[in-house]
Amino acid sequence: MSKIYVIHENEAWVEPLRAAFGELRLPFEEWFTSEGVFDFSAAPPPGVFYNRMSASSHTRGHRYAPELTSGLLAWLESHGRRVVNNSRALQLEINKLAQYGALALHGIRTPRTVAAVGREHVVAAAKSFTGPFITKHNRAGKGLGVRLFQDVAQLDAYVKSDAFEDSVDGITLIQDYIRSPQQVITRVEFVGGKFLYAVEVDTSLGFEICPADVCQVGDAFCPAGSAPLTAAPRFNIVKDFKHPIVRAYERFIASNGIGIAGIEFIADAAGEIYTYDVNTNTNYNQAAEAQAGLYGMRAIAQYLGDELRRLTPKESRTAVVA
Repeated sequence: MSKIYVIHENEAWVEPLRAAFGELRLPFEEWFTSEGVFDFSAAPPPGVFYNRMSASSHTRGHRYAPELTSGLLAWLESHGRRVVNNSRALQLEINKLAQYGALALHGIRTPRTVAAVGREHVVAAAKSFTGPFITKHNRAGKGLGVRLFQDVAQLDAYVKSDAFEDSVDGITLIQDYIRSPQQVITRVEFVGGKFLYAVEVDTSLGFEICPADVCQVGDAFCPAGSAPLTAAPRFNIVKDFKHPIVRAYERFIASNGIGIAGIEFIADAAGEIYTYDVNTNTNYNQAAEAQAGLYGMRAIAQYLGDELRRLTPKESRTAVVA
């Protein structure tokens, strides 16, 4: 019989989802795709497949997990399997430039961004910016490579030092620094392509422009990290959040094979919204959710259960060859 398959490379991030599956008594199996074998010429099992591959997998020693997952998703899709966060979603997860291009097609503003490969080119690219700017990795997650620079001289010194950290794909992004006067960013969560809730994140403790960026110092303040619950006030769920950007995000999600995601934006002093990150491997802060009475992983489990029940009898019992 068919079941839900969770494709991932991080045990810790799946724990809350396992609990939600258990509460709802949903059949599931995990495919840990750090390494392994699959027979592309065979038919995959029937079921619903949820892709939770992360752009930061290489930081946990799983360098080729996204590449293996890409092939796995191609296999599943070639056989007509139901995939939540499909191969297009994975492409966006591991490529911020692809994210920005897709967002622009929906009229969603992103910060001015220049891409560079090679240390000298990173410095040269920064010379076209006026005022503070940031660098970040094109293939990132957990805020990898996010640094604030006041001028090119600061960047030049960093790039020439042993502290310089290159992106795993070799592409460094130089980006306008958007300063929020309230020192908060907003992350909008979607499940089943629909708005779930928005969470405001306090960034006043340092230069962190998004919840995942805080993970630069380990998982201490990551939404799904091992932080004590006392860290939760940094995350505040806004239950009645209303903004036209939500509809734009839903259209963007629907056209890019994304069923589950967290999308982050920041507002400048003039109130202009800049979207800077799409997380298809979204996580949630448990303490903030407990305070608000809203639970993302339970919503995901319910959604995947509904998708499983929507499979035709043939899809539920047998392998369908495309």
